[in-house]
Amino acid sequence: MKILRGGTLVDGTGAPPVRDAAVLIQGGRIESVTPAGTIGSPEAAEIIDVSGLTILPGLIDCHDHLALHGYDLARRWGLDEPQSTRHLRTARVASRVLASGYTAVRDAGGLDAGFRFAIEEGLIAGPRLVLSIAIVSPTGGIGDRISPSGHGCTVPPDLALPSAVADGVEGVKTTVRAMVRAGADVIKCATTGGASSRAGHGPRDAAFDADELRALVDEAHALERRVMCHALGGRGLRLAVEAGVDSIEHGCYLDEDPELIAMMAERGTFFVPTLTVYEYHRESAQRHVRERARALRAHHLESVRRTLAAGVRIVAGTDAGGHGHPGNAVELEHLIEAGMSAMQALQAATGRAAECLGLEREIGTVEKGKWADLVVVDGDPLRDVRVLQDPSRIRLVLKAGETIGPREPAPAWSH
Repeated sequence: MKILRGGTLVDGTGAPPVRDAAVLIQGGRIESVTPAGTIGSPEAAEIIDVSGLTILPGLIDCHDHLALHGYDLARRWGLDEPQSTRHLRTARVASRVLASGYTAVRDAGGLDAGFRFAIEEGLIAGPRLVLSIAIVSPTGGIGDRISPSGHGCTVPPDLALPSAVADGVEGVKTTVRAMVRAGADVIKCATTGGASSRAGHGPRDAAFDADELRALVDEAHALERRVMCHALGGRGLRLAVEAGVDSIEHGCYLDEDPELIAMMAERGTFFVPTLTVYEYHRESAQRHVRERARALRAHHLESVRRTLAAGVRIVAGTDAGGHGHPGNAVELEHLIEAGMSAMQALQAATGRAAECLGLEREIGTVEKGKWADLVVVDGDPLRDVRVLQDPSRIRLVLKAGETIGPREPAPAWSH
């Protein structure tokens, strides 16, 4: 039994902070949440005094790429180093993410199921993982490996990551099944290009037709998997919302089609804007990436403001990986800059994020019966959310009631 006693509790539900709280942990789960003065000192309990600190639910990143370490072609195709070295590099990132207070991550492509097994077995330290395995797209989509010369990738495939290219209704169904067989907890697809995708396949350029995407969503749902969809704008964005995907990733041009925002609010579609990644893209060395990212910025911010006003459920995701692995909590700062309150931003990375992952009964809020995934921070993130980006301010991280060791500082994020 452990008791965190004396801290200010921000429980992830959106409720006002509770001063001088006590959280009792038994068997890895939260047994009770009470005023500190009523808890006493049970025998055999480990009492952890967190007076003057803030207790939060473990943070959640709903869109990360833990196994990606750069956008250049050699790294994307795994040519820059042996796979063993890359896997060890990924394990190090997973450990840092957990120690920074992020106890759950939905990986949006590139991470195989072996990492989940390794974390669950205690071979490596890392957050709870919700895996998509690879990004499903048609020929020419963002999941199709094409070199600048137009030639396909000839690198031997990673057997842990099945091919994500799918054409036609039957091809899409087969690929969804292959992803599930490989360990996917969620199906990731793409209906548009992106800021960093190849020239000629940008944010408003569509991928998949209506029949293909409906088949993908229906097959995923039949296999009890949610669908997260990379969709920035244009016809592909509308296609994704109409087909019933469970979350829109990026959604930079939602402001151009207000009807889609109303549809998302009505259907409960989550919105993961991933503002952080475009901070990087705006300084890209590649001209077409830089121009796309700068052109979409005003639309992206307006899309966040409009979806927030409409009641769309917005959750936090960094889309880290290609631009390195800066502290995940930087996304919360960007959400506040885009118009969210500090409490809304914290919910976007706790209770609301757990709903997006389908894990709201297990994590995301500090309530009786849930896993004791907690982070204790020196400072008040409701006054300055940037305290969550400072490793020295993260005083304690618990995952299922177990204390995580001190964090190794993340490398500096430079363009």
